[in-house]
Amino acid sequence: MLNIKSVTMKLPSGQQPPTPPAQPATQTSRPSVTTESAREPLPASARQLLDQLQLKNRETTLARVAEIINRQGGNSADLLLDIRGKSLLVQAAVGKTELATGDWVKVMRAGNELQLMGKLAPAPEAGIARALAQRLPWQQTLDAGLARLLGTLTQGVRQEPLPGQLPSSQSPQPLPSAARQAIEQIVARLPSGNSLTPGAGNQETTPQQVRQWLSESGLFAESRLAQAPSAQLPDLKLALGRVISALLAHQGSTQEHFNRLTPISTPELMQAPLQFPQPLATPQPPGSGDAPTVGQMLRLLAGMLNRITVNQLHSQVLTARGGGEAPGPAPASTLVLDLPWLTPQNEPRLAQVRIEQYPEDRESEGRSGKTTTAEWRLSLTMDLDEAGPLHFDVALRQQAVSARVWAEKQATLRQVNQELPALRQSLTDLGLEVTDLDCRRGTPQSSATRLEHRLVDTRA
Repeated sequence: MLNIKSVTMKLPSGQQPPTPPAQPATQTSRPSVTTESAREPLPASARQLLDQLQLKNRETTLARVAEIINRQGGNSADLLLDIRGKSLLVQAAVGKTELATGDWVKVMRAGNELQLMGKLAPAPEAGIARALAQRLPWQQTLDAGLARLLGTLTQGVRQEPLPGQLPSSQSPQPLPSAARQAIEQIVARLPSGNSLTPGAGNQETTPQQVRQWLSESGLFAESRLAQAPSAQLPDLKLALGRVISALLAHQGSTQEHFNRLTPISTPELMQAPLQFPQPLATPQPPGSGDAPTVGQMLRLLAGMLNRITVNQLHSQVLTARGGGEAPGPAPASTLVLDLPWLTPQNEPRLAQVRIEQYPEDRESEGRSGKTTTAEWRLSLTMDLDEAGPLHFDVALRQQAVSARVWAEKQATLRQVNQELPALRQSLTDLGLEVTDLDCRRGTPQSSATRLEHRLVDTRA
């Protein structure tokens, strides 16, 4: 908060108690005040207005500047404030204080007056909100997008048809070598479903593989690039960018042309763009359907980039909010990401992951000195074809681990229950204490991040 000179705001005589506005809190009705030079005792209506706000004397609260109605000589202004869901019109001698519509200010009741105590700095979520809102409707699922990319390795691509010409009249052409190389690099870095076997957690290479899978997911692309600038840095988001650059160069287009394209989006992501987990759908096998045009490829890639970027922004929002609206203790940080992988048949599939880190809960040393270690929670959703969709909820506190598995198919439920002893043994072999291990039929309750007022740009 920026400290500014305290400003007295007064309510004019005869103002009626405010009523809640019919519109959302960003549009409110009006309160009013007399100039600072007026020193006459204020009528009872001013006290009534403040009492209706349930604001006690010397109590502070936040107010939003809904409108600056009139500036009088630059030293005073009529301000419409939104306070606790009600509107208040005040006259304030603001002096050199810079106030704009949408600003959040801290006010304090002083008798029958309000004092402006400070102006809040722009919320960090405001910029995130703008970027998130721009991309939410235009997301493409990564597994479906990768299946399309893999198909072009054999199908090739079509050139854009001339005006009046059908796309099917164009013969497919091989991918540009740079685009082919970038796609092949993506495929080579994706984990394969047959590379991890039961009990693989005991293998020294497995944790390294999982770390690589997470770090190259695209969620950390910009930070990794800042630490180690390299045009060939292995990262899904950066690799998609290299495919885009190759296709643009092939058809003589620029980045500005790409930015104007409308991305191809997945309908499920349009309906619930911030839901976790997303409904699982099996994408078409690579190579099915007609070869796409270069323009269709670019639009598809734009949607895939948007999906990764939405996950990045979504993670920032959840971290800033402390996990969102979920009950219970708030996590210190949250990561939401999609991890593509390949089946033994070389078909892309998706693992949806949410990782939450809970901070240490320390009691004061003067009492018990007890310290509760930090906790990690992992939610994982994936479709294993024959086994069907599986959902995992895992919690790790120090060396104690608990896990719950959800299976949608009855046959899978029976098989998982049979394998639980082996899973318990594998976790024990890793030095972990298994406190709870359970498998249930069905799916866990999904969660969706609500945007609403939390993502409203307070500077708008």
